[in-house]
Amino acid sequence: MLAALACNPNAGGVLLIGLGCEENQLAALLQRIPPDRRARIRSVGAQLSADEYADAATAIDELVETAAQDQREEVGIDALRLGLKCGGSDGLSGLTANPLVGRAADVVTGAGGQAILTEIPEIFGAERLLMQRAGDSDIFDALVALVNRFKRYFIDHGEPISENPSPGNVAGGITTLEEKSLGAVQKGGHAPVTDVLAYGESLRRPGLTILEAPGNDAVSTTALAAAGATITLFSTGRGTPLGSPIPTLKLATNHDLARRKPGWIDFDAAIVLDEGMDAATDALMTRICAIASGEPARNEINGERDIAIWKRGVTL
Repeated sequence: MLAALACNPNAGGVLLIGLGCEENQLAALLQRIPPDRRARIRSVGAQLSADEYADAATAIDELVETAAQDQREEVGIDALRLGLKCGGSDGLSGLTANPLVGRAADVVTGAGGQAILTEIPEIFGAERLLMQRAGDSDIFDALVALVNRFKRYFIDHGEPISENPSPGNVAGGITTLEEKSLGAVQKGGHAPVTDVLAYGESLRRPGLTILEAPGNDAVSTTALAAAGATITLFSTGRGTPLGSPIPTLKLATNHDLARRKPGWIDFDAAIVLDEGMDAATDALMTRICAIASGEPARNEINGERDIAIWKRGVTL
């Protein structure tokens, strides 16, 4: 996960710091980074350094100097890698923000770009809608295996598969997991599913990719960034300030949230109800392109760039 995050194309430079005696050794981590990315990477082993602060500052100066050589150039929307996420969903999520996110995913994948859908427990009950869109039998089998593996993960840890929606979802008007899932899968639009990735793997193909990760907001947004997403569309009906290492656009499902929390919300998706889906799609794509071109998202303005790694197995 750390190596994958270090390879995200949004990062102009990355400094990796290790103590020196941890299980996750810097040398092994660096081996996971492709050669063509290593000019953007520096590392400091604290136990081997006489002054780790000075060495880190020198490394950062070198990275800044490298990044300063970069030149802006115009590219098409096929260069976008959209992460697709929802959190704090409400009864309007499946009617406004999620379908609108799906429209944006269709625009980007239709142009040859990439979109990533995750939160596997939040497609339970609606997974067949995605399986029917698998590009071939291997992708179909991989998606079936992923969903079944995740259900087994719940069972093995004594958790009921259907213990969802959350209290906030219920307060927002969602009654069952299936209802929530039917809204959540709409973020994937209508594009064929072209790939299925395990947690920590990186994007390989254009089109819609399904990524293994839980529904937890911090863990799943981090997984999207590690997979190579360059911007995440995050629909929410209840609201959240959470952001990931990449621009994390919050789309409000309702006007009330957008009015109450302007410091959190980047786009009011409830305009779907006022202006229709086509006009809302055009407006959202304009906003996406502005942020992809350098305008900061609210999470960047607020300094919300959380990272959470999915801890599985035994902690020694």
